[in-house]
Amino acid sequence: MTSELRIEDGSRIAVIGGGPAGSFFSYFFLQMTKRVGLDCPVDIYEGRDFSCAGPKGCNMCGGIISESLAQNLAAEGINLPPTVVQRGIDSYVLHMDVGSVRIETPLQEMRIAAVHRGGGPRGFHGELRYRGLDGYLQELAEESGAHLIPKKTESLSWDDSRPRIRAQDGAERTYDLAVVAAGVNSPILKHLQERLPDYRPPVSTKTYICELCLGHEAIHKHLGSSMHVFLLDIPRLEFAALIPKGEFVTLCLLGRDIDRQLVQSFMDSPSVRAVLPPGWMAPADYCHCSPRICVERAHQPFADRVVFVGDCGVTRLYKDGIGAAYRTAKAAAVTAVFEGISEKDFQRSYWPACEYLSTDNHIGEIVFAITRQIQARKYLRRGLHRMVSGEQRKAGNERRMSMVLWDTFTGSAPYRSVFLRSLHPSFWGRFLWDIVAENLSRERSV
Repeated sequence: MTSELRIEDGSRIAVIGGGPAGSFFSYFFLQMTKRVGLDCPVDIYEGRDFSCAGPKGCNMCGGIISESLAQNLAAEGINLPPTVVQRGIDSYVLHMDVGSVRIETPLQEMRIAAVHRGGGPRGFHGELRYRGLDGYLQELAEESGAHLIPKKTESLSWDDSRPRIRAQDGAERTYDLAVVAAGVNSPILKHLQERLPDYRPPVSTKTYICELCLGHEAIHKHLGSSMHVFLLDIPRLEFAALIPKGEFVTLCLLGRDIDRQLVQSFMDSPSVRAVLPPGWMAPADYCHCSPRICVERAHQPFADRVVFVGDCGVTRLYKDGIGAAYRTAKAAAVTAVFEGISEKDFQRSYWPACEYLSTDNHIGEIVFAITRQIQARKYLRRGLHRMVSGEQRKAGNERRMSMVLWDTFTGSAPYRSVFLRSLHPSFWGRFLWDIVAENLSRERSV
């Protein structure tokens, strides 16, 4: 089927947002057009300077590169340099009020990377050899031929059915395709909704991220190279983690409308205090934010000559947002180069990638609903602790609960894969046995 709107030699592309989604799209689009002999200029509009520490360069994200994303990027020839990886994560430690247990990587490899999203947190004084993921990906796009316009996008209008972008400095340019990678926290989405009435931004909820400066020595002693995950009975909290990065630790709380009271309840938990250095208190001026994250996909994130990628379209529920940016950006680039840039083209070739993530998120809701039941019941937490502790002494293929938890907490596998593996009879048989055995053991010892 031949599209009525196609990319041609000389077509101009605007990318609104230079974070991972925008940079991934630019990189893949330019690589593909070069292979088919097209010269299509790409302008990336990005007002933030990712080389700066603090809010000016921050992209408000926990900064974890999942195992699956690291593998996909390596297959694309994108190998994250040591200057970007603040710390390789070789295990995670699950903390509950009934005890803690370390879960090693399934393949005993350090494939999960902890990264900063900009030049580091406010107050960052790290070595110059380190840099942020967003700046690295943006430079990758520029090396492929993209042109960076260091200005925010102010508005989008139409010039003879083509998108016309107005930048913060008042300059206006007309393009053949506008790729929106602005992120769900960008104020430009409200304006774009007015210009594209069929588009509705994703449903989002407020979360909490902060950077705690503990220093290299304290992090090595108390957290090591592990991501510390907390399964605590705190209402509205779906996921909590401490992620070591150089001299900082990123605290990431995900759930439903995280507020100050919930944050304080978490920080006051004995399980959390036991991980942090004795007597440590957060300074008054620590770097923190409360960004919104998507919990439901956008409605129709495309139109003629316009496509939304990354979390302003769809992303993974609570996990692997950078991975979702990669997947949607590449799908949009493939569609634009090889299929066309009309609404029908994006509906036919780009939308299935969005629906795949959205459907997987619905399964993820079931996974987290089960997790909430464990969080709320101490006898289940006891059984979980016993089962995982026992599995860590077994071979990898017998670590059923450990593998389910690893992929749930790190985002290394689709939720459907996690859910299907949890349906194995041996999984539930062992879990029920450990619940009964652990609770009977505790009753006898009382």
